[in-house]
Amino acid sequence: MTELPKSAQVVIIGGGIMGCSLAYHLTLRGWRDVVLLERKQLTSGTTWHAAGLVGQLGATHNLTRLAQYTTELYSELERETGQNTGYRQIGSLAIANNHERFEELRRGASMARCFGLEVNVMSAKEAGDLWPLMATEDLVGAVHLPKDGQTNPVDTTQALARGARGRGAKIFENIAVTDILIENGRATGVRTKDADITAEFVVNCAGMWARELGAKAGTTVPLHAAEHFYIVTEPVPEIRKHLPVLRDGDACTYFKEDAGKLLVGWFEPIAKPWGMQGIPESFEFDTLPDDLEHIEPLLEGAIRRVPILSKTGIQLFFNGPESFTPDDRYMLGETPEVRNLFVAAGFNSIGIRSAGGAGKVLADWIVDGHPPMDLWDVDVRRVMPFQSNRRYLKDRTVEALGLLYAMHWPFRQPDTARGVRRSALHDRLLAQGACFGEVAGWERPNWFAPKGREAKYEYSYGRQNWFELSAAEHRAVRESVGLFDQSSFAKFILEGDDAESILNRICSNNVSVPVGRIVYTQWLNERGGIEADLTVTREGLKRFLIVTAAATQVRDFAWLSRHIPEGSRAIAIDVSSAYAVLGVMGPKSRELLSKLTNADLSNSAFPFATSQVIDLGYAKVRASRITYVGELGWELYIPTEFVQGVYDCLVEEGAASDMRLAGYHAMNSLRMEKGYRHWGHDVTDEDTPLESGLGFAVAWSKPQGFIGRDALLRQRDAGPRRKMIHLALNDPNVLIYHNEPIWHDGRLVGRITSGMFGHTVGTCLGLGFIDDSNRMIDATFLQTGNFEVEVAGVRIPARASLRPFYDPNNSRVKDVGADALVSAAAS
Repeated sequence: MTELPKSAQVVIIGGGIMGCSLAYHLTLRGWRDVVLLERKQLTSGTTWHAAGLVGQLGATHNLTRLAQYTTELYSELERETGQNTGYRQIGSLAIANNHERFEELRRGASMARCFGLEVNVMSAKEAGDLWPLMATEDLVGAVHLPKDGQTNPVDTTQALARGARGRGAKIFENIAVTDILIENGRATGVRTKDADITAEFVVNCAGMWARELGAKAGTTVPLHAAEHFYIVTEPVPEIRKHLPVLRDGDACTYFKEDAGKLLVGWFEPIAKPWGMQGIPESFEFDTLPDDLEHIEPLLEGAIRRVPILSKTGIQLFFNGPESFTPDDRYMLGETPEVRNLFVAAGFNSIGIRSAGGAGKVLADWIVDGHPPMDLWDVDVRRVMPFQSNRRYLKDRTVEALGLLYAMHWPFRQPDTARGVRRSALHDRLLAQGACFGEVAGWERPNWFAPKGREAKYEYSYGRQNWFELSAAEHRAVRESVGLFDQSSFAKFILEGDDAESILNRICSNNVSVPVGRIVYTQWLNERGGIEADLTVTREGLKRFLIVTAAATQVRDFAWLSRHIPEGSRAIAIDVSSAYAVLGVMGPKSRELLSKLTNADLSNSAFPFATSQVIDLGYAKVRASRITYVGELGWELYIPTEFVQGVYDCLVEEGAASDMRLAGYHAMNSLRMEKGYRHWGHDVTDEDTPLESGLGFAVAWSKPQGFIGRDALLRQRDAGPRRKMIHLALNDPNVLIYHNEPIWHDGRLVGRITSGMFGHTVGTCLGLGFIDDSNRMIDATFLQTGNFEVEVAGVRIPARASLRPFYDPNNSRVKDVGADALVSAAAS
């Protein structure tokens, strides 16, 4: 193709495997007016030098579904297009030389079964029989996925491009996009050095160049290139053809048989970021300088694992750049800043295995106007504007590359690029022994170490070093009072004459309430799925405070802003930084707060789910009687400059009430006992309130209805096909986290969405969806038969319930006992 069109329905920027997959899948959906522009030649950025590994097991259920689709697609591409792809389903073998790694692999195997993957847990001898060139004397075990594969990245990309062209797509090489055209907040086309092309949709698939190109359009696409090393040996006569891909996580190494040779690559713990001064315009099929000194220790480890390498020559020492994101997950979807501008970039060395599924779902998203499944793990709306900072990306990339093969410990926290967002209480909490975790850049206290003990994680799959300390924080909230720093909450104001009607259209619950009422609600999509889970406080007749999670700040504000009709008399403002939040929770919270305010905090004057502005210490504070831990308590919304004084007052007075500082691990265990849902884990945009046990927050009869009401009505009439249940393990020594299979009478019926030890209940608890098309999921069903949760290949008996295991009647939250005492005194 030599003549650029003046317009197109979709312009795709970038001709790597992702851009070509998107073009292929858009044409599969029947869109013919698709233009792909590649700055040099197809695959010339990073695709051409990828190792071509095609694994199926992803970090979550839906990412695994996408990887499975990719393997199915690649296996059929050659037949469809006539272009050889080199795809072979050879399997993969992950090995463990210690019990911790073997537990990780066995937990992954259980998760794989939950996702329907064929998986085999092997002994060291069985692994050695499968991979005879490997040293096995130090191995504990291995896991084999027989349907994993490998492919030729260049040929596979060309096959996708050929399939797209065959259905009408136009692909142009040596056409660099210099700018994305935007009008009234919407992408309208692209600019090249030769001409402009107008378009309804623009997609940034520019790989290493995606951040710079996205920044020109005012969007956040945080990724950074790093040097990535592998070698290809001389021919190895002893090698068996079509060996499974071998992964040695503790050696940070993978091995792939390649035409009678061995390709050996690494994901080293301390990586080398590249391109800090920008990527040269001339970059095309380029390699980076060798650095044997950097990789030599890992090469020695590879030789120990596969001794034949010691007497095999190296034909190629390769170093090429790959793009990495701050959390090692790629970015997909419509940008929150610009409508009709989509992104698919930052594939973290798994672009070949991801491109098939990612191309399909992104094409569906563009064509249908919404994602076809929950894609929150890779949704571009999860990233924060600060993450495009060059220094932040460089520093995080040092760690990010190696995390792909590092132990994926529960609660693992990043070590690099920390301290980005701190609450005004950070130094005070640090002085009190806080061990901080990171969410959306926020430093948040996860647990507190006593004096003389280092506030540092010691990771394991069992009870970690903070377990008993967090248990004490948990018990303080249940028995006396705990103080949480919840300043990381995202907080929005919607204000104006039309604020109420706008929110009532967005919210499934009714926000037409008196001033001072708090409404717990979901925001739904047209399919009835939960887009957000939050609270709305009516601060005035025309003013509402919306409070949601730190991780969903960008996503939820974009959803709110985009659902304000044009011409409406209302404005949305993100006020997250303006207010700190302290949670004062527990049966003695009223006693403590009453010492610091003259406000009447009794049930009659200050009932549950209400909010008032009160004097507290020297400050004016919005006190909201709401909870995420299942006890009497208040969230205090404090102008940021006043929070240190309020905190000091609380700490000083709290000693008499046995107040204890508490962290987010305690909050998690407390909320699990109450069965409070966590958006992104327990509920997503695929799950409805009826399935999730949140039907109580749906105002069916609102006069103007709400987004998703029709879909919910259809589901209510038909009956939900799946339900969320509570599970408690019979063995208190076993811990669950997420994605463990749920069995009922020997049949796989669901999976755990989140798990945590419940210190009051005395065992590990889980939430999870179950689906049994043959039975109605009700209390009778849950009380019959045997429930089990599979953990690392072992099925642990459990009891199941539709109601939470702690205070199912909410008497603690509503402080029913206090009302009873008042009544008794009056009589």
